[in-house]
Amino acid sequence: MRKKPVLSNIKNIATTKYFNIQSMDVEFSNGEKRQYERLKPPGEGAVLVIPMLDDDTVLMIYEYSGGTDRYELALTKGKIDKGESTIDAANRELIEEIGYGAKKLELIKTMTLAPGYQSNFTHIVLAQDLYEDSAEGDEPEPLQVVKHKLSNLDQLVYDEDLTEARTIAALYMAKAIIKNQ
Repeated sequence: MRKKPVLSNIKNIATTKYFNIQSMDVEFSNGEKRQYERLKPPGEGAVLVIPMLDDDTVLMIYEYSGGTDRYELALTKGKIDKGESTIDAANRELIEEIGYGAKKLELIKTMTLAPGYQSNFTHIVLAQDLYEDSAEGDEPEPLQVVKHKLSNLDQLVYDEDLTEARTIAALYMAKAIIKNQ
């Protein structure tokens, strides 16, 4: 049976607007000790939203990504504000980023990116029964909203602009869920 290691000596070794880099001593149940480092973002986690215009049409965005220094095709996403529920954050991000809200929002999975060194969680939310709405968000420029068909997902995942693993996984989950509704 797995026994969780004991953490000690947790220290912030660098802090930015978006991340804390922490070091920590880890002692395993067999007595082995190691030092780990992790990225620990402040806040309540993030949402990634799959906005379905109908049972086959998903709304996606092109957004500049600093990590790859290019525009990436992805799903709507953003941080959860303090005191905000996952569902409320998902709807707010939809309204701010693509100009739609949703009457039906369902949390379908919580994911990590790289759990070996990152401690952030992304909550995947399926959004259906959309309605037009808008609000100013925190994006530095307007986002390009594009429509794609889940029925063409096997081809879409090979699009050179779609590289984010969370988006790809979320699209496959949404396709399976909608098929079974």
